[in-house]
Amino acid sequence: MENMFRLMGSEDSSDRRRCIWVNGPVIVGAGPSGLATAACLREQGVPFVVLERAECIASLWQKRTYDRLKLHLPKKVCQLPKMPFPETYPEYPTKRQFIDYLESYATRFDISPQFNECVQSARYDETTGLWRIKTTSSYSSPVVGSEMEYICRWLVVATGENAERVVPEIDGLTTEFDGEVIHSCEYKSGEKYRGKSVLVVGCGNSGMEVSLDLANHNANPSMVVRSSVHVLPREILGKSSFEISMMLMKWLPLWLVDKLLLILAWLILGNMTKYGLKRPKMGPMELKVVTGKTPVLDIGAMEKIKSGEVDIVPGIKRFSRHQVELVDGQRLDLDAVVLATGYRSNVPSWLQENDLFSKNGFPKSPFPNAWKGKSGLYAAGFTRKGLAGASADAVNIAQDIGNVWREETKRQKMRTRVGHRRCISVA
Repeated sequence: MENMFRLMGSEDSSDRRRCIWVNGPVIVGAGPSGLATAACLREQGVPFVVLERAECIASLWQKRTYDRLKLHLPKKVCQLPKMPFPETYPEYPTKRQFIDYLESYATRFDISPQFNECVQSARYDETTGLWRIKTTSSYSSPVVGSEMEYICRWLVVATGENAERVVPEIDGLTTEFDGEVIHSCEYKSGEKYRGKSVLVVGCGNSGMEVSLDLANHNANPSMVVRSSVHVLPREILGKSSFEISMMLMKWLPLWLVDKLLLILAWLILGNMTKYGLKRPKMGPMELKVVTGKTPVLDIGAMEKIKSGEVDIVPGIKRFSRHQVELVDGQRLDLDAVVLATGYRSNVPSWLQENDLFSKNGFPKSPFPNAWKGKSGLYAAGFTRKGLAGASADAVNIAQDIGNVWREETKRQKMRTRVGHRRCISVA
């Protein structure tokens, strides 16, 4: 507390009015990772504040996903700690169902984020031993001011792996091409592209699903595949490919699990090379472990590729007014381009710290040791292991902070009792 007084005393009167002392951790991000961490802290009896730059929880799901999206993995491996999905939900919940689940989750654990609070910087004050998080608010009145500073002992970074879209620089795309250009986070449905020629740049899960959706709406999609990609069936003999791989990895070496998965994928999906899809030399699970790159789980796109409803094309050379020129010399007439080029972490843009996070915005240490840094800094949801990894981080973080919280609360109570006894004896 002495440190706290020194800290506040170092500010002038105008700054002091805009500072908030948080008696517990500050969680940056109200997506699944931030909500899971908050819920686990609630169970530990630790107070917290959640800061969210958008005006809603799970803004990625609510604002930057396409309509047909469903969870790619079974619901039991996607549920957050302390609360399963409703039994009435299907094995692969829809986007709307998942959002409803998250809103119910926030209500159950009394999580009320501070919305429209965009973190500009966060740094650890060595003198006071506290974190100082500066934010700007898009809905503050001129009297109060738009800047705020939160001061706390613990900082939980839960902004996620997909905080900012990745937009590649492609010759002529923004300077010459006259058609519509959007990122996949802006894509909602293929209805508006019916009868139009659309180039989908990227062949990950988003690129495959956008191409499938365009084909289902009678558009003419072409998908750019520059490099190798693993495509697995979402289910094998009625069981999730993910669950099968996790089960096999308990008993078999990684290389053998990959070999079995590729054999099963070939039996179900066929030889994909003749359609322009080459597999990486490294197996799908090994690639996931080493690089974090997730294999594509097919939910129908392969059938569209085989039937010719989705055309596979090589890399792009440049765009002109109504066309794209490919590296093999082909020229395609286009009406629109969808950039399914992924996302990135934005942590380096605001967190002033060099120990836990690397320059790419991910923790330096691999899973399962990536959740804890120094000086009360934590990371939730950066494991590249989806919602299951985020849940594991949340449980670990809450237990770690909760242990310190309970021990300090216990010591405080003991000091209070001793003080009371002394007063009585003097009297």
